[in-house]
Amino acid sequence: MQLPSIPLRVMRRAAWLLTSVTVLAATAVLTTRTVRSDEPVTDSVGTIDGAAVAVTGPLRMEVVRGFPRTVLRSGSDVLVKSGTARLDLTEGGTISICGPAHFSVLKSGNLLTFALDTGTIHLSIEHGPAVTIYTPLLQIQPIAIGDGPQDTLVGFDSTGAMCVRAYRGAVRLEQQLTSQNIVVPQSSDVLLLNGQLDGLRGGGDRCTCDPQLTKYLPPPRLELSAPPPPSEEAQARPLGSGTTIAALPLEKPAPKDGPIYQFNVPPLIYNANAEVQPEVDMSKITVVRRVRVRPTLIFQGRVEGELPLSSPPAAAPAPTSPRPAGSPPKPAAQAKDSVMDRMVHFVRKLWTRGS
Repeated sequence: MQLPSIPLRVMRRAAWLLTSVTVLAATAVLTTRTVRSDEPVTDSVGTIDGAAVAVTGPLRMEVVRGFPRTVLRSGSDVLVKSGTARLDLTEGGTISICGPAHFSVLKSGNLLTFALDTGTIHLSIEHGPAVTIYTPLLQIQPIAIGDGPQDTLVGFDSTGAMCVRAYRGAVRLEQQLTSQNIVVPQSSDVLLLNGQLDGLRGGGDRCTCDPQLTKYLPPPRLELSAPPPPSEEAQARPLGSGTTIAALPLEKPAPKDGPIYQFNVPPLIYNANAEVQPEVDMSKITVVRRVRVRPTLIFQGRVEGELPLSSPPAAAPAPTSPRPAGSPPKPAAQAKDSVMDRMVHFVRKLWTRGS
């Protein structure tokens, strides 16, 4: 039986359609797998908030109550540069981080593992995942007492010593090299030097990380509200009937008493054709100094009280004629000549002539 011949053009079109359908189906399957692998639901650790936090590795951004928040996933690496940060776990509980701190987080089912390099973390978990903290030398695991909560602090101080504090519940410490382990009881504070359990001693509150300091406070939101409607009294007033408020007078600046200097410089000359521009003649620069002359002070009033008595001026001495040689000196000027004085003077003259 002879089969009917199919044209070559029809065969090519059918092959092209089959190839297109195969490619589209494969693309749809790969896209579905990629979406499922990129956004798994079970590997979400929790949302982290902080002022100076850098996250590398897998993460996801969500909008909670109108604010964007970073969701850590298994394999995320967190660096708290300064300040504090807060991690709200998906299964319940909070972890406070006091920087500078660096850690990475892994999640497998209900097990949560932290690899702490630097900084201090404070775990507060009531009913949440089982947490294990790894440091370079120790493995730290909080232990709940009965069905109670777990409240544990683990961190490094400024000298590099590790602090472990059990607020509620116990803490198991295990040395990764020697498998030596101890249990820190509740309400205890220990300090480990160089990661050795043999040199265990009291911590003395050397590491602190208060959860209240890392409490997340969302930024304030600005709400726009409509202005209140005008009252009936305001609507009844005609336009322009309001009270006019006069502008406040501007205070004039006080005049300066100091001198004012003014420099007069001749204009600069630029010649595009000249290779060297002419310099400014310094001799033509003048300096003017302006000074405000103060007015002459004039006092007006009267002098009260009696004037002091002044002594009369002394009379000038009368000119004296030259006295002849051998004559006795004349007595001093007398105020008045009496009769007795004249008689004594007359007898003296007679006595002088007789001798």
